[in-house]
Amino acid sequence: MTIKISKYTSTPVYIHGCGFNSALGSSREEIHQRLRDGSFPQVQPVSGWLNNGTDTVVGKVAGELPAIPESLKPYNTYNNRLALSALAQVAEPIRQAIAKYGRDRVAVIVGTSTSGTSDTEAALLEKAESGELPGHYHYSVHEANDLGEFVAAYFELQGPVYTISTACSSSGRVFMSARRLLKAGIVDAVVVGGCDSFCQLTLNGFSGLEAMSDTFCNPFSENRKGINLGEAAAFMLLSLTVEDSAWTGDVPAVALLGVGDSSDAHHISAPHPEGKGAEEAMRRALDDAGLKPESIGYINAHGTSTPLNDAMESKAINRVFGEHTPVSSTKPLTGHTLGAASAVEAAICWHVLRYQLALPAQVNDGQIDQSLAPVALVQPGTQLVETAILSNSFAFGGNNISLIFGYAHG
Repeated sequence: MTIKISKYTSTPVYIHGCGFNSALGSSREEIHQRLRDGSFPQVQPVSGWLNNGTDTVVGKVAGELPAIPESLKPYNTYNNRLALSALAQVAEPIRQAIAKYGRDRVAVIVGTSTSGTSDTEAALLEKAESGELPGHYHYSVHEANDLGEFVAAYFELQGPVYTISTACSSSGRVFMSARRLLKAGIVDAVVVGGCDSFCQLTLNGFSGLEAMSDTFCNPFSENRKGINLGEAAAFMLLSLTVEDSAWTGDVPAVALLGVGDSSDAHHISAPHPEGKGAEEAMRRALDDAGLKPESIGYINAHGTSTPLNDAMESKAINRVFGEHTPVSSTKPLTGHTLGAASAVEAAICWHVLRYQLALPAQVNDGQIDQSLAPVALVQPGTQLVETAILSNSFAFGGNNISLIFGYAHG
């Protein structure tokens, strides 16, 4: 089949492999089946997780996580084991980049919001019971930079190492920072991605904000009540050069074509009601890629299922794209994975492009909120026509990021 390639004007950043583990699954077969069916068996109701005694719904990873090597014992946290489950899927292209460019020419830029907080919580609980912290515990696992340092240590990389923590846009901003390093010639390849895992602090924090739902999340529905939290890890390898291995048959290489950000600082936790920051991020991404709105064939919405987010995002999308560009939120399939959300949704976009999947249909109760600005929510079986995809992530404080992915010429 002939694939249409969008007429972008930016310098593409090629994606060499994608590792991904979430409630959507960890294998290609699981991920594709659940995207196709709109099924979410690993998004489950739970009791006893919140201090106020209410129930909630969370997206969990399944199966055993890999062990951290003994030589990296100080990095042995749940969050890093979750990260390793996705990193192992892109280990080969990372090692190929090391062999080609050298360890000092490969950078690490990742995003997180929880880091090793769950391990700190367990350590503090033990101290409360026994009077002492566990002998193996060190406070450094709690620091945000622990994730980036672990990734660099695991692959013995010597390039720059950044960990970005801007709440729910964390692992989207890594793409922007990575492209800057690549275009500046500081490095030749960058490991990007994000990882976030469950901890009581985050769960009860969002509960305190009255942002969590006690039922399955319902993006763009009149019955939406709030978010379902999830845990996940997703990583990619980026470079400015396309390798033969990035092409498969008639499918061109998948690349990052544009990025756009904004920081409207409207409110510490609520988005601007008119979506001004969201609109600015999307328009900047289009300008950066040199694309018109009609070149976007699908929008992966932030779509948290909170009353405020879905209202403002639908307004912003409608103003930029009108009401015919296909839109869906995939958070019902994964949960809202916080600092990993951007990387998770970038991974979903990569799978759609790389394997020419049907667009992820919007999962909700079918009772669309008619007060929302009109957008074209994806129906089952909808195919991608225009082959550039935009993915949104919006964070506390109005820290917003929009990414555009598509096929690129080699």
